Amino acid sequence: MAEWLTVRQGQAPLVVSLPHTGIELAGLEDRVVSLWRARRDCDWWIDKLYDFAVDLDATVIHTAISRTVIDVNRDPSGVSLYPGQATTTLCPLDTFDGDALYKPGEEPGESEIAQRRATYFEPYHAALASELARLRKTNSRVVLYDCHSIRSVLPRLFDGELPVFNLGTNDGKSADPALQEAVTELIAGSGRSWVVNGRFKGGYITRHHGRPEKGVHALQMELACRGYMREPQEESTPENWPTPYDAGFAAPIREQLKEILETALAWARG
Repeated sequence: MAEWLTVRQGQAPLVVSLPHTGIELAGLEDRVVSLWRARRDCDWWIDKLYDFAVDLDATVIHTAISRTVIDVNRDPSGVSLYPGQATTTLCPLDTFDGDALYKPGEEPGESEIAQRRATYFEPYHAALASELARLRKTNSRVVLYDCHSIRSVLPRLFDGELPVFNLGTNDGKSADPALQEAVTELIAGSGRSWVVNGRFKGGYITRHHGRPEKGVHALQMELACRGYMREPQEESTPENWPTPYDAGFAAPIREQLKEILETALAWARG
């Protein structure tokens, strides 16, 4: 298996996907405007926040490649997951804030995008599909939990301040209603702001792999960064972003996330 792709196999009917925590730029260092900008939209520290998943014997799939190189949570056909709303593409040319990622003339063309897709995108999804199929052989239901985070305020993408918990099931199409309801009860009782199928309904991973009729139930959890990081109030800069991971600060939401995954796992086991 490629060094950039890590698959930790577990036996529990739970697959945890970490598609946006990578910071490796795969040779683009001299082509991007700055290394900081190329890594600005990383889902910072989400792999640390969810490292308890191993204790649940979950299967954990992680790519070390930055979403700037290729975003494994976008539709490779180019179809927008959020029609009419600003979003980034399979191989994004700009950041969430709308700032250019590449120096003039260094943007990837169609052939390079196709190569990145074959090198990184397809192996990631093949790993997801393979592990889900493996677990379905011995379980009637398997939960795919896709982990994400984003800065709390991004005017280009959404108005105001994003709720802390953003649960997505593609408007109920990617998971059984009972599973969605069980997780919703937990986030509603968390004491934090929350929404279900709001601005973030689930990306390509949730929509492509979530097949309730085939026993695969996909959830996307988009966390506002302030829920687990000391997120700056002012605009992010190289001097203030990302803030270091603080295990003590993250501990309360980490316990809530652990309860969510334990609940999803109990539901899968029926």
